[in-house]
Amino acid sequence: MATPSATTTTLTKDLTFLIMQFLDEDKWKDTLHRLQQESGYFFDMKYFEELLLEGNWNEVEKYLSGFTKVDDNRYSMKIFFEIRKQKYLEALDRHDRAAAVDILVKDLKVFAGFNEDLYKEITQLLTLNNFRDNAQLSAYADIRTARAIMAQELKKLVEANPSFREKLQFPSIKSSRLRTLINQSLNWQHSLCPNPKQNPEIKTLFVDHTCRHSNDPFAHLAANGQAQQMGAVQRADGFIPIGVNGSFQPPIAPVPIPPPLSTWTSIPPSVNQLAASAGGIGFGSPANPASYLNSPANPEDLFRTRFPGVSDRVILPGVNPVHVPSPAFNAIDEFPKAVARILNQGSVPTSMDFHPLQQTILLVGTSMGDISVWEVSSREKLVSRSFQPWDMGASSMILKATLVKDPSVSVKRVLWSPDGSLFGVAYSKHMMQLYGYFGGDDVRQHLEIDAHVGSVNDLAFCNPTKQLCVITCGDDKAIKVWDAATGSKLYTFEGHEAPVHSVCPHSKEHVHFVFSTSVDGQIKAWLYEVVGSRVNYDAPSLSCTTMVYSADGKRLFSCGTSKDGESHVVEWNENEGTIKRNYQGFQKQSLGVVQFDTTRNKYLAVGDDYAIKVWDMDNINLLATIDAEGGLLATPRIRFNKEGSLLAVSANDNRIKVLATTDGLRLMRNYESLSLIASRNAPEKNGSTRSMEDNKKPKLTEELKPAKIWKPTEISETARLRSLRLSTTTVKTDKISRLVYTNSGNAILALSSNGTHLLWRWPQADRSTIGKATTSVTPKFVEQASGILMINDLTGAKPEDAIPCFALSKNDSYVMSASGGKISLFNLMTFKTMTTFMSPPPVVTCLAFHPEDNNIVAVGFDDSTIHIYNVRIDEVRIKLKGHSKRVTGLVFSQLLKTLVSSGADAQIVVWSSDKWERQKNSFLQVPAWTTPTALFGTHLQYQKDQNHFLVVHETQLAVYETLRLECQKKWVVGESSAPISYATFSCDSQLVYASFLDGTVCVFAASNLQMQCQINPYAYLPPNVSSATYPLVIAANPQEPNQFAVGLTDGAVVMFEPLESGDKWGVLPPADNGCFHASTSANGSSLELQS
Repeated sequence: MATPSATTTTLTKDLTFLIMQFLDEDKWKDTLHRLQQESGYFFDMKYFEELLLEGNWNEVEKYLSGFTKVDDNRYSMKIFFEIRKQKYLEALDRHDRAAAVDILVKDLKVFAGFNEDLYKEITQLLTLNNFRDNAQLSAYADIRTARAIMAQELKKLVEANPSFREKLQFPSIKSSRLRTLINQSLNWQHSLCPNPKQNPEIKTLFVDHTCRHSNDPFAHLAANGQAQQMGAVQRADGFIPIGVNGSFQPPIAPVPIPPPLSTWTSIPPSVNQLAASAGGIGFGSPANPASYLNSPANPEDLFRTRFPGVSDRVILPGVNPVHVPSPAFNAIDEFPKAVARILNQGSVPTSMDFHPLQQTILLVGTSMGDISVWEVSSREKLVSRSFQPWDMGASSMILKATLVKDPSVSVKRVLWSPDGSLFGVAYSKHMMQLYGYFGGDDVRQHLEIDAHVGSVNDLAFCNPTKQLCVITCGDDKAIKVWDAATGSKLYTFEGHEAPVHSVCPHSKEHVHFVFSTSVDGQIKAWLYEVVGSRVNYDAPSLSCTTMVYSADGKRLFSCGTSKDGESHVVEWNENEGTIKRNYQGFQKQSLGVVQFDTTRNKYLAVGDDYAIKVWDMDNINLLATIDAEGGLLATPRIRFNKEGSLLAVSANDNRIKVLATTDGLRLMRNYESLSLIASRNAPEKNGSTRSMEDNKKPKLTEELKPAKIWKPTEISETARLRSLRLSTTTVKTDKISRLVYTNSGNAILALSSNGTHLLWRWPQADRSTIGKATTSVTPKFVEQASGILMINDLTGAKPEDAIPCFALSKNDSYVMSASGGKISLFNLMTFKTMTTFMSPPPVVTCLAFHPEDNNIVAVGFDDSTIHIYNVRIDEVRIKLKGHSKRVTGLVFSQLLKTLVSSGADAQIVVWSSDKWERQKNSFLQVPAWTTPTALFGTHLQYQKDQNHFLVVHETQLAVYETLRLECQKKWVVGESSAPISYATFSCDSQLVYASFLDGTVCVFAASNLQMQCQINPYAYLPPNVSSATYPLVIAANPQEPNQFAVGLTDGAVVMFEPLESGDKWGVLPPADNGCFHASTSANGSSLELQS
């Protein structure tokens, strides 16, 4: 009977967590924390810190008592001592001696048995007028600072305390899970009713539901026997969870929603846990918890005298040293605020949208019915079209009559399709037009639809089935869904009582739905296959509202303005229909309906009061106001590009200002460079905005200027760069086969060909920082006192067939690795082998963690297959087959939900990472003179934008766009040149570092794969080194864009940095040099820009 008992206990614990989630979502905070304390299942560190900072000492100890007691262990003892000591010192600070004596006798006396001298010293503080006269307390600042420092110290102690093990992480549970389970239960009960009503009344959960009166009107079961979907526990103030409750088909039982997978490796506090120790209980605390590391663990040392709030640093009065400032404009540098371009549109912009892939292409619609496509980098208007029906004969009589009566038309909305191959235009009179976009100024008519009677107020692209669709809404109070390929109408949603202002399609868990808003402030939600709206709620102040999801699809926002000019920006709890946050900052009535946009899953921006107002999504208070150097409209239209590096905003005099971040400025410069190349190799196209004068009179200086020969910077001497050689004599190594920086940037991990892992870690600069990788400081080669090494399982491995590979977890705690044998999982802190799995054959050749679930690993094999493996349950979920030779590269895009694979067959395959279906494939164009080397394969790495990826082959570097799988630029090795051994992006994706088999290391500009620096082997290899020594792998620092390292065939690692801090690796050719298309390297390699 032990097993049922254990199961019951587990389910009881799960139910308790679900109740906690319910209490938290409904904001019953006091009850929530009481349940946490009484159950002892989850310790809310944030709540604990709040109590500490408030000085609510009784509640602090009461909450702690649910998890530990004073004498449980030395960590607990120190936690209670620090709390009571702070309580005592605060009483002394306010000169309340009676309270201080009471604390001394009742609270601190218990510790006297462990250190009598300490207790006497604490007692003597009563004799001082100011306890700061005690030398050890002289640096004690103020109460607020002392509490803050103590809170951080106690946090470390709690994390290290075994009593809190597995109680600090709340389980991963989908929102409103308890309501979901209740809904499923009620749906099942309803499906069992003999005569189920279409809209059953459910007034209680105390008894099972049944439709009692058979003579009441109801909707019979559908012809296929399925009961209609119902929202069983609809709340007056809540959205029904759309798509959560599946339809039931008696007598088949419902398919339960699987619980979230628990992580297969528990993530330890890692550095934090090491930094916490039950060191001495005393008056003071060190400035940094890391100082506990060296504290002896014996009981005698538990009571070394230390003081809370006393730091080795000088703390200014009133300053909280642990306060982390919110990302105001010292951290909002990632928000575009510098005016970089001004575009003269010609009429008032009413809607704008940046191309999703070519992020400097801006689509604009105006109040005069014009549409334009701009290249903002060059300020060139690529396309300009005025409104006119493409086929007036096919138009409705109502439209014809309307245009005769009033021919003026304005653009209500312009929008690119998700892949940028189409864009849609919604007009103020009946019409929606779709254009095909083929790059540059190539725009072609695709579809014209007489969509609504009156204005077409909004449009959006959606994909409720496998084909792309367009959804529109209009003054006729209807919402319609159209096939984007044929123009046929698929769905019509009706139910609004006023013109529909906007639509917001979305999908979750493969359930597609649409939010719509009308000008009377009503919000409705629709399922494509279900008649009638699923919800009906009021927007704040019944405002004319637009709804938008954040880029990651996890958060829902709305923004609008009421008839009285009252504007609101809010975040919704979409499952309940309640407002989660109401952002503050509208000081007066808005002069029009405000527009907004989101970016980076972090910022909200609204055009209001002749400026741009910015909020952090997690803070209701206004973060900043940007006036863009003045001249904005009262309620300007705004739009971010996909990266959030550019922001277009409408201004006075029919202008558009483009604001940019540093990355945005760099992005525009890169596109300008590419445009310069293209312009010098192509004739002027029709429709250019350049004047006739420019065409007739070429600049004389350009005609007569002789061609300049430009070469990349070449480094052949040690004195021209900074380098650092890392090696070890205590561990036997072979050539370095794989190399990576840790994600924190303070260590380098290498894998040698004999299966041994090598780890170098940089020391802390001071107690308040972590180490930083630099050539100026030699790192420590990490060795365990036990002598344990991280060596891959080589059972069954054949050295001649082995292709070493590894993958590092995001928190730097674990590494998964293979060297021709089993896959090994190592703890990077202890070097212990956690598990091994997947014995050969076939032989593992590459590894990649799923970006959203560390339980899922993509594993490439030498038999050309890819296994999607669940480590937690030791199960291969699916085998992907598409290559003809071994798989050599795997990389995920979390943004696009794709897996890209490469193989020794020179093939690249794109797979969906949700359904694991093959989407596209392409083959590299390998030069005919090439003889493939068995040692090297094709490697992959995604660019920072998660849309483009780098392909590394021994003959070439190439950058591909994922969705179309098109090569956008390529650099090919010369026929007589050494092959490429490895390459990688810099951390900012602005550079590509590549190593070659002749020892050369080259630096390329990622924007065009133009080489800008070449480092020859003499500059970094010792003079007596073997000629067979060269770099096999290369890795880029994740935080310093100009630092990288190479792994050599002699078992050493060499780091590189420019000679001076802040310098870069070479420079691009000058803008007036026309040699981009020419040979650019000493080895005869060439650059190809793909058209």
